Amino acid sequence: MATEIQRFGASEDDEDEMGMDVKEEDDDDDDDEEKNNEATIMGGVDGGLASSGNNTRFQQHQQYQEQPTPLSGARRCRPVEEKERTKIRERQRRAVTAKILAGLRRHGNYNLRVRADINDVIAALAREAGWVVLPDGTTFPSTSQGTRPAGGASATALTSTSSHVPVQQTPPASSRGICSGYKSSMDYPSCDMKGAYVHTSSPYDGSSSSQSQTAAMVGTGAAAENHPLIGSSMDAVDDKQVIDIPQKIQERDFAGTPCVPVYVMLPLGVINMKCELIDHDGLLKQLRVLKSINVDGVVVDCWWGIVEAHAPQEYNWSGYKRLFQIVRELKLKLQVVLSFHECGGNVGDDVCIPLPHWVAEIGRRNPDIFFTDREGRRNPECLSWGIDKERVLRGRTAVEVYFDYMRSFRVEFDEFFDDGIISMIEVGLGPCGELRYPSNPVKHGWRYPGVGEFQCHDQYLLKSLRKAAEARGHSFWARGPDNAGSYNSRPHETGFFCDGGDYDGYYGRFFLNWYSQVLLDHGARVLSLAKLAFESTRIAAKLSGIHWWYKTASHAAELTAGFYNSCNRDGYAAIMAMLKKHGAALNFVCAEWGTLDHHVDFSEAVADPDGLAWQVLNSAWDVCTPIASENALPCHDRESYNMISERAKPMNDPDGRHFCAFTYLRLGPLLMERHNFMEFERFVKRMHGNLRQSLSVLGKQFLISIHRSKGVRDKHSLSLTAEDLCILFRFLAEGLWEPCSLYKMRIHPCT
Repeated sequence: MATEIQRFGASEDDEDEMGMDVKEEDDDDDDDEEKNNEATIMGGVDGGLASSGNNTRFQQHQQYQEQPTPLSGARRCRPVEEKERTKIRERQRRAVTAKILAGLRRHGNYNLRVRADINDVIAALAREAGWVVLPDGTTFPSTSQGTRPAGGASATALTSTSSHVPVQQTPPASSRGICSGYKSSMDYPSCDMKGAYVHTSSPYDGSSSSQSQTAAMVGTGAAAENHPLIGSSMDAVDDKQVIDIPQKIQERDFAGTPCVPVYVMLPLGVINMKCELIDHDGLLKQLRVLKSINVDGVVVDCWWGIVEAHAPQEYNWSGYKRLFQIVRELKLKLQVVLSFHECGGNVGDDVCIPLPHWVAEIGRRNPDIFFTDREGRRNPECLSWGIDKERVLRGRTAVEVYFDYMRSFRVEFDEFFDDGIISMIEVGLGPCGELRYPSNPVKHGWRYPGVGEFQCHDQYLLKSLRKAAEARGHSFWARGPDNAGSYNSRPHETGFFCDGGDYDGYYGRFFLNWYSQVLLDHGARVLSLAKLAFESTRIAAKLSGIHWWYKTASHAAELTAGFYNSCNRDGYAAIMAMLKKHGAALNFVCAEWGTLDHHVDFSEAVADPDGLAWQVLNSAWDVCTPIASENALPCHDRESYNMISERAKPMNDPDGRHFCAFTYLRLGPLLMERHNFMEFERFVKRMHGNLRQSLSVLGKQFLISIHRSKGVRDKHSLSLTAEDLCILFRFLAEGLWEPCSLYKMRIHPCT
């Protein structure tokens, strides 16, 4: 027997405990027939057998083993050998079960109670799948999946309570007040807490042998600190129970917070190279699903390489026009990105859209129209800013080409501007549409966290550098740094970026001032023309977050990208001032950086994404520049969404500042998977502040009441008091009504 126990890994303490249970089984042999029918056997876990009562074990087995004698009616006792075999089988089963549950706890993070039963395991799995499991075992989909069953009970509900004990329907007193009242499992992040339980006895049960093990979800808080289960998770090591439940993430309540519109970026290949809409029906179905969860609109790239592909000033907008009509029919909003760069070769690019063919032909004859590194390698991803004022594009400068494209778009889609369908235009200003130099091209061998290289060695930028050096009186400074390393160098490996390096010397400061000023001038030129082309429509510029080497003195990766943001200089204040001057919003890619540690090693790159985001966002808010954002990496988990929400609506901000919009990157099959879409729907509600829909209804009722109270029959002509206008404008400021619905309404204030 001992050999059998050792073979299945049962400890001595386990053996003693199991022996007691088997002894109880022997005593049960003398019970009457009524007790034999009280309960059925249930598989126990962690070395224990969970049943409906300690005095009802193995009754079904006994019914087959014990037969009454025909003469006296007394039951025949089982042979001693049979009892020993039963004990061994029971110990073996318990030992195997204990190992299974230990594996679930240790490797699957299932925090099951010590004397759990199979129902606790099923409940943990159900909660992980996003379902709600009540203490009485009633199981139903969450509110986003379905409706709660009436009565809160189900005939087939699984429960861990005794079959003859009344079930406690309210949260136990020991768990009340732990986390702002009793909540369902949907109030907790399933990715961080899998089936943590608090066990309480039923108030109707007075015996220790028949206590009801009611499972309730618990969170963290002041009242939870003294609870023996909080902050620990349960595991079995040498039969000693080690308690260790991972702490629940405190989720902020966004009810009543300002509404941040949520847009979804459409797939890169939604329009093909012939400017045709791909998969009309499939896209329509997906957009209807987005509309059903109150997504505000979609974002689409209008690619220069598609629209003006074959000849200068020959524009083909046909596919985009059909797409925009679908969006308008669904009453969604549009944000348009005018993409003057190449698609393909960067992270997330699943299609290839080059620059226009006629531009590529010019580039083959004159490769200096593209950015060039110190080794002379050309980057055809976008045009060099050195030709902004050079008539090298068949008689036009680069800026003129951009303006003609923007003007054509404005004329072609005039009706969408008038109807308010197009809410914002983002103007591409460089690689990936971002205002930066292409300092870290993957096609040239760059890998994170290399510092990158300066991109100023085409003849046009060198000409500009030469003029600046001569104006300074140091013509020998008309060159790029020759000790800045290569794409994958570290700062300390170079003479330019190391501590005390040339970046902080006389030449270094001159060069970096010129290099960053070229970036600013390019952005100012293009945005000024965009403001002219789109008039009252909001324009925006995208800024990338170069967070690696942020904690070093030189901020090397930022310097090569054009952001002169070394330790003794604010490199973003001048950019924000430029955006403010031209009335442009900032689209900063930073929203979910708090979770990037799952994907990259920050310590290796001395990175600080949170510090960078804090600096950039405050630089923008200091000059009252509106901020939009989008995620850099695909995100589908609640942790990432929570980080985005916190970034979009800073807690306790005395000025109530928040993002003007957020773009989710991007629409695809992965987002449409049921669990991912449920999380996204929850995220949209939190970004809207959970009051958007209800306040919108109140707003409409307010207008109706004004009509009735004033006896106005013509809904397009209203006379409102000053108080009426204050309420109306408050709703408008919070984005609760579509602006286009008020364009034709003549409002006459009356004193």
